[in-house]
Amino acid sequence: MLSPSSAAASGRRGAYGQHRPLTPVDRFGVWLSARALRRHVKNFAGLRLGDFGCGYEARFVRSVLDEVGHATLVDVALAPDLKADPRVTAIEGALPDAVGAIDNDSMDVVLCISVLEHLWDPVSMLRELRRVAAHGAVCLVNVPSWRGKRFLEFSAFRLGLSPAEEIRDHKTYYDPRDLLPLLAQAGFRPHEVECYKHKFGLNTFAACRMP
Repeated sequence: MLSPSSAAASGRRGAYGQHRPLTPVDRFGVWLSARALRRHVKNFAGLRLGDFGCGYEARFVRSVLDEVGHATLVDVALAPDLKADPRVTAIEGALPDAVGAIDNDSMDVVLCISVLEHLWDPVSMLRELRRVAAHGAVCLVNVPSWRGKRFLEFSAFRLGLSPAEEIRDHKTYYDPRDLLPLLAQAGFRPHEVECYKHKFGLNTFAACRMP
């Protein structure tokens, strides 16, 4: 039900989905995440979309690539066809540093899905999201919750249905009370942030609207 991204913490072997096929649990998590994203962005037509920690196949962005004006993808590795697509700017590198190559105020929709839990310094990542977001943009952030920790560890270490290497790489988990202060530190105004649990309480989601 959760889809941890392999955004780019040190010691990773590659991007999420690069070295093994997605399990049914993975695919269900990707589908639930897509539903949450579309709740906050009804129409992607012509928008400049950035997906940071998108995974090797950038599955969500593929689903809207015919709609968006342009897509910028960042992860430690990206599929060759994405890198060759003229509609895509592909940046391979570690987060948050790799986002530094992107201009200020250049994105209409900014995605950071199942990434922060892999980073030692999540506030730096959140600051980068805010920096690249244009006036009127929305930044959408998804992280596993503390309740989700139990499910992920049971699924990975007992059932073998989630990627164990991804779960071992997690640095922490986030309920809304954990994530909101970090968003504020990064410069997002609390009254412009909608933060709540979703995916049966296993994840925390934040939609941050730029003034």
